[in-house]
Amino acid sequence: MAKTPNRRSSRGASRHNQTTENHGGLRWYGAGVATGLFLAFLLYLVTLPPEGGAEPELAATARASNPEPEYEFFEVLPNQEITVDVDPADLPKPRSASTGKQFLLQAGSFRQAADADRRRGELLLLGLNPRVEDTQGDTGRWFRVVLGPFESRSAMAKARSLTAQQDIDTLLIQRDRG
Repeated sequence: MAKTPNRRSSRGASRHNQTTENHGGLRWYGAGVATGLFLAFLLYLVTLPPEGGAEPELAATARASNPEPEYEFFEVLPNQEITVDVDPADLPKPRSASTGKQFLLQAGSFRQAADADRRRGELLLLGLNPRVEDTQGDTGRWFRVVLGPFESRSAMAKARSLTAQQDIDTLLIQRDRG
């Protein structure tokens, strides 16, 4: 019976040794982390610039060797004068004035007037000014949706770009001015 208490005490001692070993490892880990943080803080303090506002010598010599550039164009440009000798006869004439043609864009040709009105509504929502022309041809009656005439090629290109963004194909039509 005397052996039974010894077993219990030996079991308790081994458990006590395991917990002490676990706490010992955690202590060393915590001490290492604390030491690392302390050293990082010291390194940070060493790298801070001086408080007195004193300029490091290297920066002062760099400024002395590279003076600020002086810009003169603020005074020079307003005092300059350019003369151009061009006769009005030498200037090119606008294309639309020289030709007796006008340019239109056809945005669709439909058999049903309702389809043409629907396309006209789509174009009105784009900010364009379409109209529907009723034509009679060899193949029967057609309703054509037309944009224009345009005063310039840039206005026509803008309208064509707007219609292309909405997946509306256009056809360029050239007619005599009438």
